[in-house]
Amino acid sequence: MSSALTDLFPHPIVQAPMAGGVSVPQLAAAVSEAGGLGFLAAGYKTADGMYQEIKQLRSLTSRPFGVNLFMPQPEYADPAAIDVYAHQLAGEATWYETELGDPDSGRDDGYDAKLAVLLDNPVPVVSFHFGVPSREVIDSLHRAGTFTLVTATTAEEARAVERAGADAVIAQGVEAGGHQGTHRDIPETDGSGIGLLSLVAQVREAVSLPIVAAGGIMRGSQIAAVLAAGASAAQLGTAFLATHESGANALHKQALTNPLFVRTELTRAFSGRPARGLVNRFLREHGPYAPAAYPEVHHITAPLRKAAAKAGDAQGMALWAGQGHRMARELPAGQLVEVLAAELEAARAALPGGGVR
Repeated sequence: MSSALTDLFPHPIVQAPMAGGVSVPQLAAAVSEAGGLGFLAAGYKTADGMYQEIKQLRSLTSRPFGVNLFMPQPEYADPAAIDVYAHQLAGEATWYETELGDPDSGRDDGYDAKLAVLLDNPVPVVSFHFGVPSREVIDSLHRAGTFTLVTATTAEEARAVERAGADAVIAQGVEAGGHQGTHRDIPETDGSGIGLLSLVAQVREAVSLPIVAAGGIMRGSQIAAVLAAGASAAQLGTAFLATHESGANALHKQALTNPLFVRTELTRAFSGRPARGLVNRFLREHGPYAPAAYPEVHHITAPLRKAAAKAGDAQGMALWAGQGHRMARELPAGQLVEVLAAELEAARAALPGGGVR
C-alpha cells in the first residue's frame, strides 16, 4: 500500500464497513485505537445520520478511520418480478404481523448528500461499494485530503478502479460475508465468483494499485497468506461482527457459531442483490425466487427482518456471514486486533528466514 496510507494504521488490519447497524462508532474507534483501520458504514443511513456517527467517532478516537458509501444503482429490475416476489412474501408479513416495505423507497442511498458532507467535513479514508465513482468524485476527495478505496471482485473491475484514480482496490473474494461488491448490474448467485487468493494474484497482475484483501479472513495466519500473495492489508468483517462493540443483534452474533447454522450461501432473498449469509428458513424458502432487484427487495423485506429480530427469530433474519464464520471469537474489538497482529507476526516468523521479506 502507498506509504502515506500505510502510515495511517500500524497493523495491516481493516475492519470492514458492515451496514445495517453493525459498524457503529464504538467498534470503529476500538479498532482504530488498537492500530487497525476502523470503518463506519454509511449505507442505509441519511446524510445527517452519517455525519452524527462521524462526530461521535471523532469524540471516541483521534486515530484515522474510514467511511463507506454505496454507489447509486441503475434501474434494471423488472417491476412485474418485484410484484410477484412481494406477493410471495405476504405470508411472512402475516406471520410477523407487519407490512411489507415500499419497494420505491429510494435507490441512490443519498449518495450526493453524503458526498457533500464528506467534502465539507473530510475524513481520512472513504471507500465505495457496488461500483466505481467518477474520476471527478475521486479527484474532489483527493483535494480534500481523503484516501479512496473501491471494491472489485474481478481483475477487470480492478482495472476500472485504477482508471478512476482511486488510491487502492479492495479485492473481495467470493468467501466474503454480506453483499458482494461486484460492479455488474445483475450479478450471479451461483457461487461462481473468484476465491480470494486467486483474486489477489489476478488483481496484482492487472493493476499497480495497492490491494486490500477481503473475504473469509478470520486469523492472523490468513492475513499473512494474503500479504504473501501481494496484498498490502486485509479487511475483516465477520471476525469483527462477533466482537463486544459490534452493533449486530445478539441473535446474529450467536448464530455465527451456533451448530444449527452449518453453512453460508449467496442469496438475493433479503435484498435483491447477491449477499452471503447463514442458511436459515427465510433464505431456503425465498432465495430461489428472489429477483435481481436491488434495492427494491431490500426495502420490501426491511420490516420483515426488523420484526423477526424483535420476535427473537433468527430464522427470519439476514444473518450475513463469511465462510469462516465458525472461527468467530467473542472478544473486545481492540483485543481482537491485538490477537490478529500477534498471529500475523507468528506466521511471518515461521516463514523461511524468520519472516524477513
